[in-house]
Amino acid sequence: MSTQTKLASRGIIGAVALSAAVLIMPWEGKENEVYLDPANILTSCYGHTGPELKLGMKFTDEQCLDQLAADLSKHNRQMLAVVQVPLSEGEHAAYLSFVYNAGSGRWQKSTMLQLLNQGKRKEACHQLMRWVYIKGQQSNGLTNRRRAEAKLCMRDL
Repeated sequence: MSTQTKLASRGIIGAVALSAAVLIMPWEGKENEVYLDPANILTSCYGHTGPELKLGMKFTDEQCLDQLAADLSKHNRQMLAVVQVPLSEGEHAAYLSFVYNAGSGRWQKSTMLQLLNQGKRKEACHQLMRWVYIKGQQSNGLTNRRRAEAKLCMRDL
């Protein structure tokens, strides 16, 4: 069974959600055991974080897909709750990937969201490249991820 079929069976349907999942999965990677990410946050599977995680916990591949589906759904609701303009598929998937990675709090306070809601869509997409630092140090991984998100964001504009 393909990853897309597995995600669809967990409620991740539609082009936007699948595009976001396909973008997120390689950047997050998959670790079936809880680990500390580069920002020292307990993380599992495809970048899942939460208070229920403890070092040493292990998850099956199926449990990891369930976490991804639940996280995408939650982050998508949080993201769209503050968006006041229609989004293209590319924007939606790119911003969902960003919110999944950086969190809805950062999204809600960002210049990126302000620009987007002002209708400055291209300028908002360009803001993704400002989010490439971990503890004040530029991260090559985040730089590459944000380039991919920005490219997807601009695709339909």
